[in-house]
Amino acid sequence: MARRPAPPSASPKPSAPQPTATKKGRTKAKAAGASAPKAPRGGSRGSGQRVDVREWASGIRLSAFSVIMLSLVVLGAWVLVPTLGTFIDQRQKIAALEASVQVSEGEIDDLIAERERWSDPAYITTQARERLYYVKPGEVVYLIDNDLDPSALPREQDPVSDTLEEKPADWMPQLLRTVVSAGLSDTAAVVP
Repeated sequence: MARRPAPPSASPKPSAPQPTATKKGRTKAKAAGASAPKAPRGGSRGSGQRVDVREWASGIRLSAFSVIMLSLVVLGAWVLVPTLGTFIDQRQKIAALEASVQVSEGEIDDLIAERERWSDPAYITTQARERLYYVKPGEVVYLIDNDLDPSALPREQDPVSDTLEEKPADWMPQLLRTVVSAGLSDTAAVVP
Protein backbone atom coordinates (compact mmCIF):
# COMPACT_ATOMS: atom_id res chain seq x y z
CA MET A 1 0.00 0.00 0.00
CA ALA A 2 1.26 3.47 -0.77
CA ARG A 3 2.20 5.76 2.06
CA ARG A 4 0.38 9.00 2.46
CA PRO A 5 2.66 11.98 3.05
CA ALA A 6 2.06 14.01 6.16
CA PRO A 7 0.67 17.50 5.64
CA PRO A 8 3.06 20.35 6.26
CA SER A 9 3.13 21.30 9.90
CA ALA A 10 2.71 24.77 11.30
CA SER A 11 6.22 24.89 12.77
CA PRO A 12 8.64 22.72 10.82
CA LYS A 13 11.77 21.46 12.53
CA PRO A 14 15.07 21.97 10.77
CA SER A 15 16.41 18.74 9.40
CA ALA A 16 19.69 17.40 10.72
CA PRO A 17 22.33 16.15 8.34
CA GLN A 18 21.78 12.52 7.47
CA PRO A 19 24.81 10.25 7.73
CA THR A 20 25.79 8.08 4.76
CA ALA A 21 27.95 5.01 4.81
CA THR A 22 31.26 4.96 2.96
CA LYS A 23 33.09 1.98 1.63
CA LYS A 24 35.16 1.67 4.77
CA GLY A 25 32.12 1.53 7.07
CA ARG A 26 32.46 5.04 8.43
CA THR A 27 29.72 7.62 8.13
CA LYS A 28 30.00 11.12 6.88
CA ALA A 29 27.41 13.85 6.56
CA LYS A 30 25.98 14.78 3.20
CA ALA A 31 27.47 17.87 1.78
CA ALA A 32 24.12 19.50 1.00
CA GLY A 33 22.59 18.64 4.36
CA ALA A 34 25.58 19.74 6.37
CA SER A 35 25.88 23.12 4.73
CA ALA A 36 22.44 24.56 5.53
CA PRO A 37 19.05 23.27 6.65
CA LYS A 38 16.37 23.13 3.97
CA ALA A 39 13.55 25.64 4.04
CA PRO A 40 10.15 24.14 4.68
CA ARG A 41 7.96 23.57 1.64
CA GLY A 42 4.77 25.21 2.78
CA GLY A 43 6.15 27.62 5.32
CA SER A 44 4.64 28.16 8.71
CA ARG A 45 1.25 29.58 9.45
CA GLY A 46 2.46 31.50 12.45
CA SER A 47 4.79 33.63 10.30
CA GLY A 48 2.03 34.53 7.83
CA GLN A 49 3.09 32.18 5.03
CA ARG A 50 0.49 30.03 3.30
CA VAL A 51 0.44 26.25 3.10
CA ASP A 52 0.58 24.95 -0.46
CA VAL A 53 -2.15 22.30 -0.47
CA ARG A 54 -1.64 21.40 -4.13
CA GLU A 55 1.93 20.39 -3.48
CA TRP A 56 0.87 18.31 -0.47
CA ALA A 57 -2.01 16.65 -2.41
CA SER A 58 0.25 15.84 -5.34
CA GLY A 59 2.35 13.72 -3.00
CA ILE A 60 -0.56 11.35 -2.34
CA ARG A 61 -0.15 8.17 -4.31
CA LEU A 62 -2.79 5.45 -4.53
CA SER A 63 -2.02 1.99 -5.68
CA ALA A 64 -4.37 0.04 -7.92
CA PHE A 65 -5.24 -2.23 -4.98
CA SER A 66 -6.23 0.79 -2.86
CA VAL A 67 -8.45 2.16 -5.62
CA ILE A 68 -10.14 -1.23 -6.13
CA MET A 69 -10.74 -1.71 -2.41
CA LEU A 70 -12.10 1.82 -2.02
CA SER A 71 -14.45 1.32 -4.96
CA LEU A 72 -15.61 -2.01 -3.50
CA VAL A 73 -16.38 -0.34 -0.16
CA VAL A 74 -18.37 2.42 -1.89
CA LEU A 75 -20.22 -0.13 -4.05
CA GLY A 76 -20.98 -2.29 -1.01
CA ALA A 77 -22.37 0.69 0.90
CA TRP A 78 -24.43 1.72 -2.16
CA VAL A 79 -25.93 -1.77 -2.40
CA LEU A 80 -26.37 -2.55 1.31
CA VAL A 81 -27.88 0.70 2.64
CA PRO A 82 -31.23 0.36 0.76
CA THR A 83 -31.30 -3.36 1.53
CA LEU A 84 -30.74 -2.68 5.22
CA GLY A 85 -33.60 -0.14 5.21
CA THR A 86 -35.90 -2.69 3.60
CA PHE A 87 -34.84 -5.33 6.13
CA ILE A 88 -35.60 -3.04 9.10
CA ASP A 89 -38.97 -2.06 7.59
CA GLN A 90 -39.93 -5.70 7.06
CA ARG A 91 -38.89 -6.63 10.63
CA GLN A 92 -41.17 -3.86 11.95
CA LYS A 93 -44.06 -5.12 9.82
CA ILE A 94 -43.47 -8.69 11.04
CA ALA A 95 -43.49 -7.52 14.68
CA ALA A 96 -46.76 -5.61 14.09
CA LEU A 97 -48.36 -8.64 12.43
CA GLU A 98 -47.23 -10.94 15.26
CA ALA A 99 -48.84 -8.56 17.78
CA SER A 100 -52.00 -8.55 15.67
CA VAL A 101 -52.01 -12.36 15.61
CA GLN A 102 -51.69 -12.47 19.40
CA VAL A 103 -54.62 -10.06 19.78
CA SER A 104 -56.69 -12.16 17.37
CA GLU A 105 -55.84 -15.35 19.26
CA GLY A 106 -57.01 -13.68 22.50
CA GLU A 107 -60.29 -12.68 20.83
CA ILE A 108 -60.72 -16.23 19.51
CA ASP A 109 -60.22 -17.63 23.03
CA ASP A 110 -62.84 -15.20 24.38
CA LEU A 111 -65.32 -16.20 21.67
CA ILE A 112 -64.76 -19.91 22.33
CA ALA A 113 -65.43 -19.33 26.04
CA GLU A 114 -68.57 -17.35 25.15
CA ARG A 115 -69.78 -20.18 22.90
CA GLU A 116 -69.23 -22.70 25.71
CA ARG A 117 -71.25 -20.49 28.10
CA TRP A 118 -74.12 -20.33 25.62
CA SER A 119 -74.23 -24.12 25.48
CA ASP A 120 -75.22 -24.13 29.21
CA PRO A 121 -79.04 -23.99 29.64
CA ALA A 122 -78.78 -22.10 32.97
CA TYR A 123 -76.78 -19.31 31.28
CA ILE A 124 -79.35 -19.07 28.48
CA THR A 125 -82.16 -18.77 31.04
CA THR A 126 -80.30 -16.07 32.97
CA GLN A 127 -79.62 -14.07 29.82
CA ALA A 128 -83.26 -14.33 28.70
CA ARG A 129 -84.41 -13.03 32.10
CA GLU A 130 -81.89 -10.14 32.24
CA ARG A 131 -81.92 -8.97 28.63
CA LEU A 132 -85.41 -9.77 27.39
CA TYR A 133 -87.32 -9.82 30.71
CA TYR A 134 -88.67 -13.32 30.00
CA VAL A 135 -90.35 -15.12 32.88
CA LYS A 136 -91.54 -18.62 33.45
CA PRO A 137 -95.30 -19.19 33.53
CA GLY A 138 -96.76 -18.24 36.91
CA GLU A 139 -93.91 -15.88 37.91
CA VAL A 140 -94.49 -12.21 38.68
CA VAL A 141 -91.87 -9.68 37.63
CA TYR A 142 -91.43 -6.36 39.38
CA LEU A 143 -89.57 -3.61 37.51
CA ILE A 144 -88.24 -0.75 39.61
CA ASP A 145 -87.58 2.60 37.97
CA ASN A 146 -85.17 5.17 39.39
CA ASP A 147 -83.49 2.78 41.78
CA LEU A 148 -80.28 4.80 41.72
CA ASP A 149 -78.55 6.08 44.82
CA PRO A 150 -79.46 9.76 45.40
CA SER A 151 -75.78 10.72 45.33
CA ALA A 152 -75.48 9.18 41.84
CA LEU A 153 -78.41 11.18 40.48
CA PRO A 154 -77.54 14.31 38.52
CA ARG A 155 -78.19 17.48 40.49
CA GLU A 156 -80.61 20.14 39.44
CA GLN A 157 -79.33 22.91 37.22
CA ASP A 158 -78.55 26.19 38.98
CA PRO A 159 -80.66 29.13 37.89
CA VAL A 160 -79.17 31.17 35.08
CA SER A 161 -78.22 34.72 36.01
CA ASP A 162 -79.12 37.77 33.95
CA THR A 163 -75.64 39.30 34.20
CA LEU A 164 -72.61 38.17 32.29
CA GLU A 165 -69.48 37.44 34.25
CA GLU A 166 -66.10 37.01 32.66
CA LYS A 167 -63.90 34.50 34.39
CA PRO A 168 -60.15 34.79 33.96
CA ALA A 169 -58.92 32.10 31.61
CA ASP A 170 -55.28 31.23 32.05
CA TRP A 171 -54.83 28.73 29.25
CA MET A 172 -51.04 28.45 29.33
CA PRO A 173 -50.74 26.27 32.48
CA GLN A 174 -53.53 24.03 31.19
CA LEU A 175 -51.69 23.61 27.88
CA LEU A 176 -48.44 22.82 29.72
CA ARG A 177 -50.20 20.22 31.93
CA THR A 178 -51.74 18.62 28.85
CA VAL A 179 -48.41 18.40 27.00
CA VAL A 180 -46.58 17.02 30.04
CA SER A 181 -49.28 14.45 30.79
CA ALA A 182 -49.33 13.35 27.13
CA GLY A 183 -45.56 12.98 27.12
CA LEU A 184 -45.44 11.04 30.39
CA SER A 185 -48.41 8.77 29.75
CA ASP A 186 -47.81 5.17 28.85
CA THR A 187 -48.65 4.18 25.32
CA ALA A 188 -51.35 1.62 24.78
CA ALA A 189 -49.72 -1.77 24.79
CA VAL A 190 -51.23 -4.91 23.39
CA VAL A 191 -51.28 -7.58 26.09
CA PRO A 192 -51.72 -11.13 24.83
